[in-house]
Amino acid sequence: MIDNGFRKAALAALVCLAIAGCSSSPAAETNTAASIENVRLTKAQLGHIQLYTVAPVAYRQKVQAPGTVDFDNDQATSVVSPFTGPVTRTFVALGEHVAKGQPLALVQSADYASAIGAYRKAVVTAANARKLAIADRDLAAHNGISEREAEQARTDAASADADRDAALQALIAMGVDRGTVGKVLAGRAISGVIRAPVSGIVVEKQVTPGQLLQAGTTPTFTVANLSQVWILAQVAPGDLGAIGRGDPAQIDPGDGTGPFHGTVENISASVDPDTRAVVTRIVAPNPGDLLKKQMYVDVSIESGRVSTGLLVPVSAVLRDDENLPFVYVRLPDGSFARRHVTLGYRDSQNYDVTSGLNSGDRVVANGAIFLQFMQSQ
Repeated sequence: MIDNGFRKAALAALVCLAIAGCSSSPAAETNTAASIENVRLTKAQLGHIQLYTVAPVAYRQKVQAPGTVDFDNDQATSVVSPFTGPVTRTFVALGEHVAKGQPLALVQSADYASAIGAYRKAVVTAANARKLAIADRDLAAHNGISEREAEQARTDAASADADRDAALQALIAMGVDRGTVGKVLAGRAISGVIRAPVSGIVVEKQVTPGQLLQAGTTPTFTVANLSQVWILAQVAPGDLGAIGRGDPAQIDPGDGTGPFHGTVENISASVDPDTRAVVTRIVAPNPGDLLKKQMYVDVSIESGRVSTGLLVPVSAVLRDDENLPFVYVRLPDGSFARRHVTLGYRDSQNYDVTSGLNSGDRVVANGAIFLQFMQSQ
């Protein structure tokens, strides 16, 4: 058995070891910190570094994001067939420029034929009713018929005029222009024509001869004005605070044709479930129609909000063995000391240092790696 004296001695030894273990970490840290001494340079060595004086600087953040090109849906129209029937002929090819009202396809349609017949009948009926109303007015003036009968004739004429106008509007809704209306009245047989509702480029062609179309449902063509396009940028949620509507944006397709310039028009109210980013719509002019739908582009949005911070060149920031950022600051005695810093926004040239530096500090902008090498020796 172990006696009480031995137990007390062993317990005392364990307490001493515990105390020694607890005090060894600060000592080690102190020794480590002390081992990193400030760097002093000769006059010749000072000529190979550049110093930068830290001061508050106003800047605008730039948000980088990937994006894709899409049609400007405010200037792209899907052409739906206004009548039912088979396509007998198409007049345009994919990529062709068309003018507003230009024929796109010909359709043999019973609906269209019925509408033409109804209009012709309505025109004749309205003309006859108007003649009867005029004749009855003269008869009533000479007491040939009652005023009541004359009033009824005027009512019938007005009703016939309304039917004629309604039949005309039905034709116009089918894409019939005024010139074709005149041919209809002349009794010429005319097939249904699908016409371009706007001027632009045929970017989609979805019909071929023989295809059966359904009125109001079958898409036939898409005509788009490509002089302006949408850029759908995938902006990280953390960058939304820096951008807003009206901010300028630069678009780079990466093929040597850019950059293009646009403006933020809309920021989505929801997150894309696939990318977890927020779609930001940019409207951009498209000279030469060089930006194509579904093309991948790089987007840079310049914030309209002015921020102020202590900016230091990217070349001034190094990282230690624990990957913590630091800079070299020149002290009043002429030596250079490490100063750990906290980094905020970064662009291609500068970091915004949110803590660790004060206005007026002089940091090594170029040559910091040389100081780190000397310090490690």
